[in-house]
Amino acid sequence: MQNDDETTGDRDSGQRRSPGDLFERLLGRENPVIEQLDKNAKLLAQSALSKLDVVPRSEFDAQTAVLQRTRQRIEELECKLEAITQQLDGLEKERGNP
Repeated sequence: MQNDDETTGDRDSGQRRSPGDLFERLLGRENPVIEQLDKNAKLLAQSALSKLDVVPRSEFDAQTAVLQRTRQRIEELECKLEAITQQLDGLEKERGNP
């Protein structure tokens, strides 16, 4: 009695091929079906990505750097504003107490 998962003897003699054999055949390097499926999958993925609101990694990294510099500049300006506010408070106290 033959196991369905095993293939023995000549493959062209009408015996059943195992799923592994069919899979190996499909994965053959020069299989036009696999090549066409690969092309279709790439086109489908590109089409789906083009519909999404995404940016390239390089653009994301550039915008992150801009944001970091902007935050740093805001912190510097906040420190300067605080120093000026303290100076004004000191001047107001001096004018109020002659």
